[in-house]
Order: sequence, then structure tokens, then C-alpha cells
Amino acid sequence: MGRMKVMIDRMLVYARAVLWMIMLAILLQGCAAPGRLAAVPVQDTTRAEIPGIPNARYWVDADIEPFIRDAVASAKREAAYLARTDYQGPLPPVNFLAVSGGGDDGAFGAGLLVGWTQTGTRPEFKGVTGVSTGALIAPFAFLGPGEDHTLREVYTTIDPQDVLKPRGLLAALTSDAMADNHPLWELISRYINAELLARIAAEYEDKGRLLLIGTTNLDARRPVIWNMGAIAAAARENPRALDLFRRIMLASAAIPGAFPPTMIDVEVDGQPYQEMHVDGGAMAQVFLYPPRMFETARREGIKIPPRERSVYVIRNARLDPQWASVERSTLSIAGRAISSLIQTQGIGDLYRIYLTAQQDGLDYHLAYIGADFKAVHKEDFDTEYMQALFDYGYALGRKGYPWRKTPPGLTVQSR
Repeated sequence: MGRMKVMIDRMLVYARAVLWMIMLAILLQGCAAPGRLAAVPVQDTTRAEIPGIPNARYWVDADIEPFIRDAVASAKREAAYLARTDYQGPLPPVNFLAVSGGGDDGAFGAGLLVGWTQTGTRPEFKGVTGVSTGALIAPFAFLGPGEDHTLREVYTTIDPQDVLKPRGLLAALTSDAMADNHPLWELISRYINAELLARIAAEYEDKGRLLLIGTTNLDARRPVIWNMGAIAAAARENPRALDLFRRIMLASAAIPGAFPPTMIDVEVDGQPYQEMHVDGGAMAQVFLYPPRMFETARREGIKIPPRERSVYVIRNARLDPQWASVERSTLSIAGRAISSLIQTQGIGDLYRIYLTAQQDGLDYHLAYIGADFKAVHKEDFDTEYMQALFDYGYALGRKGYPWRKTPPGLTVQSR
């Protein structure tokens, strides 16, 4: 009888499980996923345009000619600016800043930049690039020390409610993400306004400075680099440019599966389509410019004047291995593996930028979160953790950060 009772109990458990699965299937049939316009046909991927905003973006994995053309145009605008200001002598040094993804670890980069200002040595960057949380930092880093208060406020006062709204299990299964990132949209909209875009446009048009943000076109599975200066300049005539600027920032920080993708309206020969864009980190954790840009420009007869060039890379992450006891469950194992892939991808990106710098004669500088940072990370966007990390980066920046001259694991012997 005992064995029979066990068998009956097991059958009841299986029956309940099957019943729950049937009920869930019925519920899911009545819950349609969010709709969208048709994706751009594969053959028209690079022909898709943002209505009314020319030069809005680049497909640098294929054709870098538009990028080179705009880089040359920016150099001419810079030359005109120097002439207007009666600058004499050789061209001044040019500095680039590349800010990586990293979620709430972006507090490190924000703190480092604010601390760097205190030394009086923080340069004005010719170009600033950003991915994910780096995309949220990039516009304020681009505008310079006058926006340090914004970086401090954003990365030391927000909490999870300012970034996301968790969805229920059923909503997560039938929708496009585990959480709603509308709170992040509201946060972006609070700081990114018409006045800020006008200032970015002025730097782009008057000085030839470049602000670039990376997203991932998930339909095409290709990286997209957005010319945020051109979009800001278009805002004078096109009221939709401000919305696009904000949506690109939101898209670059949209972790697939965790946050909803951002749909971008485009046209091909007047036909409307929608592109699905997610976190730029799905393609690269940090980027500078296409590695073959200088070589291609020279091959086409474009003269690149000699000048001192430097790149500063801020990796909003630790690079040392971080031990953790992984629970023997599907989600824990998959999550740990994905985070490992992101870390190693990020290191690979640092090497790619380093090789580009070596090839093109740029002085390479790298900053990242050291193993000495010990604050406990209780949850994503934990205010206490971000405050501690901001203070850590600020202290390092204020006393003069010891920029690494090579990626981790690489030692270059002096000659």
C-alpha cells in the first residue's frame, strides 16, 4: 500500500504539472507579443534612412566611406575654427574618449571624469564614443566639466525604480523583456532637452567635434554608429530629432531580454519600416573608430596631417577574475556564462583599440575598476554601491589616475 500511495502521489504531481502547462498555453495564446512595422528587407539594410536627418549613422562593418567623409569634414570645420580664433603654430594635440558599457558600474567612469576635472588636466575631446551606460555618460563628457554635476547626480542618487519597472512572469513571457525601462526613458528625457542638443550641435558644427553612440540592429545583427552631433544639429529644423537622440541613448542601454528593444522608424524609397535596436554591447563593449579608417583614407589620397593624438578608454568593469559559487541551476549557470562572455569580449575590445592606436600612432590610455574596490553589490542600480564606486573613481581621478599604457596581460618592453 505504501508504494501504491507513492505512485498515486507522483501521478497527481504530474497531472497538476500538465494541467498548469495547458492553462499557461491557453493564456499565452490569448496574449499577443507587442506589434511592430515590418523589418527592413535584408537587401535594403544599409539603404534605410532616418527621414529628414541626413548623416545620422554609419554601417562601419561594411562601408566606411561615409564615416571617412564626415571625419574629413569635421577636420575642415576644426581648421576653420582655429583660423577664426587666430591660432598659430602646428595643429594642437587631439584627444579621443571611449566609454564602455557596464550597467551601474558606469558610476566608475562618471566619478573618474569628475575627479579628473579637479586636476585641471582633463582635455577637451575631439571625439567621444559611448556604448550602453557609456552612451548615457558620453553626451555629458562631450560637453565637458560644466556637466560634471549631472554625472554626479545621475550616478549617485538614482535607484532601481529610476531605471526599470519589473514585470510579472506572465507579462515577461508574453512581452519583449523581463522589465519595463520607461523609468529610464523618463530619466533620459529629464536631462536630454533642446538646450543640451543645441550645445552639442554647436560643438559639432563650429569646432568639428564628434559624439558617437553605438547600438545593435538586432534584425540585421549588425553594429550601428550614430552621429549624435548631426542629429543634434538637425533638431533645429526637425522636431523629431530630439526624440531620436533620446531613443538612441535608450536603445544603447537596452540589455536584450532584460529591457525592451527600441524601435526606430526608417524609410526605404518612401516605404516605412521599423528597425529593432538593442544594447550596443551586443556587438562591442567599447569602440573608437573603424580600424582601417586611416589606411583607407591614405589609399584614397586623403592627407592626414601630423599631430599628437591620444585615446583614453574607460572600461566600466573589473578586469580581474571574480570568483563566485554558482548554483547548479539553468538560470544561474547561463547567467554566469553570459557575464563571462561579456567580460572576455570587453577585454578583446580593449586589444582591438590598442592595436588601432599602435597602427595609427595614438597614445593609448586605459582605466578600469581595480581589484581593490570591495563594495558589496546588493542589486542592480543599488544607490549605495554606485555612490561608493563614484567616490572610488573620483578619488583616483582627482589624484591623477595612473592610466595603463597597454591592455591587461600585455607587457611592452621599452627599447
